[in-house]
Amino acid sequence: MVDKYHSSQTMRAPSLSPTSTISLPGLDLSSIPPIAILSAHLKDEEEAKLKETLRQHDAPLTTDVSRANVFIGKVGTKRRAEFELRSRKLVVQELVAVKRAASPIKTVGPPSRKRKLSRTTSSHVAVHEGDSTTEDETVEVSETEDEAPVENQVAPSSSSFKSEKDVRVAPVFDKGSNNDIIWVIKLDWIDACVSAGHLVPLADNLVYKAKVSERPKSLKTRSIKAVFSAVAKTTPTSQTLLATRPHTVQDILDRAKSDVSTTVSKSTYQPQPFRSHGSRRFVGKSFASSNLPAGKSYASHAAHLLQATTSEYEGEDSDIPQPPDWVKKGVKYSCQRFTPANGPNEDFLDQLKKIRTARTLIDDEIGVRAYSTIIASIAAYPYKLSHPREITQLPGCDEKTAVLFVEWKNTGKIQAVEDYGNDEAMKVLRTFYDIWGVGAKTARNFYYNNHWTDLDDIVEFGWNDLDRVQQIGVKYYDEFLVPIPRDEVEQIASVVREFAVRLRDERITVTIVGGYRRGKVASGDVDMIVSHPDLESTAGLVREMVEVLEDVEWITHTLTMNMTNTNRGQHVLPFRSAKGAGVGFDTLDKALVVWQDPTWPTRDRDLAEDSKAKNPNIHRRVDIIIAPWRTVGCAVMGWSGGTTFQRDLRRYAKATKGWKFDSSGIRSRSNGEAISLEGPDGVDGTPEEAERVVFEGLGLEYIPPEYRSTY
Repeated sequence: MVDKYHSSQTMRAPSLSPTSTISLPGLDLSSIPPIAILSAHLKDEEEAKLKETLRQHDAPLTTDVSRANVFIGKVGTKRRAEFELRSRKLVVQELVAVKRAASPIKTVGPPSRKRKLSRTTSSHVAVHEGDSTTEDETVEVSETEDEAPVENQVAPSSSSFKSEKDVRVAPVFDKGSNNDIIWVIKLDWIDACVSAGHLVPLADNLVYKAKVSERPKSLKTRSIKAVFSAVAKTTPTSQTLLATRPHTVQDILDRAKSDVSTTVSKSTYQPQPFRSHGSRRFVGKSFASSNLPAGKSYASHAAHLLQATTSEYEGEDSDIPQPPDWVKKGVKYSCQRFTPANGPNEDFLDQLKKIRTARTLIDDEIGVRAYSTIIASIAAYPYKLSHPREITQLPGCDEKTAVLFVEWKNTGKIQAVEDYGNDEAMKVLRTFYDIWGVGAKTARNFYYNNHWTDLDDIVEFGWNDLDRVQQIGVKYYDEFLVPIPRDEVEQIASVVREFAVRLRDERITVTIVGGYRRGKVASGDVDMIVSHPDLESTAGLVREMVEVLEDVEWITHTLTMNMTNTNRGQHVLPFRSAKGAGVGFDTLDKALVVWQDPTWPTRDRDLAEDSKAKNPNIHRRVDIIIAPWRTVGCAVMGWSGGTTFQRDLRRYAKATKGWKFDSSGIRSRSNGEAISLEGPDGVDGTPEEAERVVFEGLGLEYIPPEYRSTY
């Protein structure tokens, strides 16, 4: 894919590149607010040339986030801009300009019509293992389209500039008040300024504008990037956290230790106070983008972790086992490697999972994906980790991961995890997040907007504002957190099959998927795929099953029933379809229900004494999914792997085959047509055998479900 930034330069021959050292006369950037470069997605040479251009035109370039008001980089969406600011510990509140009427004379008229953006509600009901949309499948809508144009951004004529520099600046970076304002802008703005020879309006190049509520302290410490860059120049053969040669290790430590003396002393952790917008993030000591304690540089942090154990790691390279083939080949997709449920590094992985949970609660999607990749890679590693060099060679892992490993190995804990566990706000968010039907965004809304701190607050002050799924989630909160043992999972599935057979015939198949199929001792809920060799037998089956199971009291509540697959004739949904607009990624018929065993030993006696006697059995969450036989292999495959396994399966299908995979079938991305790996009538065998056919059709080695535990 051609880089948008560079392609824009080649399309306009007369225009000069923003990284060009030759400029038109007249451009003066000295009066713009302090500007900082967002280095993400910028190559080193691109960043160097951009700095050169900014300095040539006297821009007040700074690397100190505590001073910068303008941020420039390859940032295209508000969400990315918010992440970049948050990762730099900037607490901000977005400023949205109010749109004015088209004519200043016309004062009365209909209100302006606002375009509505479709948002997916974040909830545990909408996201399941094996059916989450991945980053390469998310359709992003430009969030700048709804922004009103910045006032006074019409470029004045050259004659109006006079000699006052601030006259040129005001229309572009006009705060309009004494507030501390920041702007996040695209690289194209610099290109436009260079081409015009003077400041031009931000217009569509403005990605995000906000008021700053809190800035980080200014630190004059060296970054770990600078330390490693210096080491790389002298020892290019070693680019991992700990080099094999003792003098290289000592070089890193000496450089890191030199920073310790200039580092601001570590302050005690203070939970974030309630605020309206910008502080809805956990920005404590360790959950900023760099995972570092407040007031510490990465280098000083690494020194603290490594200085006590340098001698321990020296000379250990010979003891490191030979990496498996997937490590040597750099295989990045977890669907191409075997990942057992209980590997040799579960204790370290438990720490990383807690960090990922914290990233989820602060709405850091990029961080969640990164940690998911790291966790899946380490989980597949067949040996007990003993040296940080082992980690840096794993796909998706880097020096930061190795630093966490060294900290954990040396101290038995990770400070980031300790901070997360001790933070009161995070405890509350985790409680709300565990409510069935409540996602991270809703949990933050409960806490930061409504100031609720426990379940009693929700019941007392917000019960009527909850949807039905959330009300059930609160009502059975404690019960839903109790794991379901394997024998109970099997018993529930046997009941479902019994009634499905009554409705159809003995050829009905019920395949338990999810964590149970991966070999988990206990599951959070029960997922099962129901199918039948005759296509007409699966049409409408989910509704009939729910009705009969409700009548006999196995199902106490039906929270969601989806008949999408039946309504479209059980055909695979085309990749591009007007009728399919807005349809979810997995479009199989399904029902999400609350399950309870209607029998108990003293039932008859209890009901004789009290006709409203309460059933003492625990409530369970059960998902019943109906799959047509011709795509049952895709359904079983799509609901059996861990979350990262399924994400990578979709990425693999897209990258290597040009296909779009989901549990209701496979489609071509080029023409949208369905691809029948299982044949037009399905496989003549079991659903498990059909799944093997799908693996083969995708060009993948078959991986047993117990080796798909990517978490």
